[in-house]
Amino acid sequence: CNTGTQLCCNSAQSASDPVTALLTGLLGLNLGSVTGLIGLTCSPLSVAGVGGNSCTAQPVCCSNNSFNGLIALGCSPININL
Repeated sequence: CNTGTQLCCNSAQSASDPVTALLTGLLGLNLGSVTGLIGLTCSPLSVAGVGGNSCTAQPVCCSNNSFNGLIALGCSPININL
C-alpha cells in the first residue's frame, strides 16, 4: 500500500452494490469515476505493528478516506499476514 491509507473496514463493497449505492447517494457522492471497492465504517490499521496489525474485518488500502472512516473510496484488499 504505497499510494493510500491502510484501513480496517467493517465491509468492502463494490460501488454498484445496492446498499453502498443507497448510502453514497444519501451522502450526495457521485461514484461514477471511482475504481476499486468502497470501504464502510473503517478505522486506521497500524502500519508499524504497534499493538499488532490486527483486523478481524476487511483490511484494505484506500486512496480516499476523506469521510473520517464512514466511507473510504478506491479500496483494494491487502494481506496483513505477511
